Amino acid sequence: MKILRPLIFSIALVLGFYLVTTHGSGAGFHLPFTESIARPTKIEITQAAAPPPLDPEEQNNISVYRRVIPAVVNITSTAVAFDFFYGPVPQQGQGSGFIIDGDGHILTNYHVIAGARQVEVTLSNKKKYRADVIGSDRQKDLAVLQIPAKNLTPAVLGDSKSLEVGQKVYAIGNPFGLSGTMTRGIISSIRSVRGPEGNAIDQAIQTDAAINPGNSGGPLLNSHGEVIGINSMILTGGAEQSAGVGFAIPINSAKAVLNDLVEFGRVRRPSLGIAGLLPIGPELADQMGLAADAGVLMQQVVPGGTADRAGLLVGRERAYLGNTPIYIGGDLIVEIDDQDIQTPQDIANVLDSHHAGDTVKVVVYRGKQRLSVSVTLDESRSGQQRAA
Repeated sequence: MKILRPLIFSIALVLGFYLVTTHGSGAGFHLPFTESIARPTKIEITQAAAPPPLDPEEQNNISVYRRVIPAVVNITSTAVAFDFFYGPVPQQGQGSGFIIDGDGHILTNYHVIAGARQVEVTLSNKKKYRADVIGSDRQKDLAVLQIPAKNLTPAVLGDSKSLEVGQKVYAIGNPFGLSGTMTRGIISSIRSVRGPEGNAIDQAIQTDAAINPGNSGGPLLNSHGEVIGINSMILTGGAEQSAGVGFAIPINSAKAVLNDLVEFGRVRRPSLGIAGLLPIGPELADQMGLAADAGVLMQQVVPGGTADRAGLLVGRERAYLGNTPIYIGGDLIVEIDDQDIQTPQDIANVLDSHHAGDTVKVVVYRGKQRLSVSVTLDESRSGQQRAA
């Protein structure tokens, strides 16, 4: 009996396994829980009665996008790099740009097309054109392209002079090659930063609108769809994607040099012909006995330059500021074109809105006497300080 029990148990186990494996999937076998599942012929779902109306903010978002997207382009640049094993090999980069007139001129960043042997532009309607680089300026990180297309829809260029932190902005471009992408944010700050080419971007527009690789050269827009900046760079902490800190070149800086870029292929930088400038604050002004609390003290002029010809004077008396030799007794610049001057950067900002050949009014203190002098700007010479 003890021998039969294990034998009977084994036979029952094998028989059960056989029934399950050979008949479990047959039509006559059902797992117990499947018998309770209903199989309706149609699923009843809850649907909205109609699409909800768009709120005013959404309507404005859509309006700005539809109005501006025909002017935004995708730019593909092809450069040649040298590979140790394969020799010269093509390398492609992508960026954005926007049409500025009906003759096919396109504004973008210099670093988008830097070193390119070939540049191709794709419009929002997917048409592709070979583009010529008409002009470029590494210092301002700007470039103008042209494509052989007519009757294009240009973007409307706004004014970046009176922007406010907190203002709503939109960015449209081609991040990671995804064409026609729009993001939204606010102006986070307005500050001077170093651009991707190491250049100084004065009054750069900082924004939290998502800007990623491929957005460079695309427009930053105000809530009316006007271009107020050119998206140029992001701070990422090494992630190479948006971290909510992006920067745009103010559009007024671009407008000031557009004609030069188109006509001459380069920027003819204006110059006052001053080779040395010393910023003066209240403490230093008091020590020197100057007539104004702030300004820029002229140290040197370019011989025969515009400041020299206009009669502006530099000091002849040598002194020391710490261990640095300086010259005192020269003209103290306090205003240019009715704008207060306190640092060399203030002079650079004023000159950014002018061209070589323009005449500006320079107000100086010569000793205790306040003078106004008209100065016709020269074209900056190679190696001359940018601020002067």
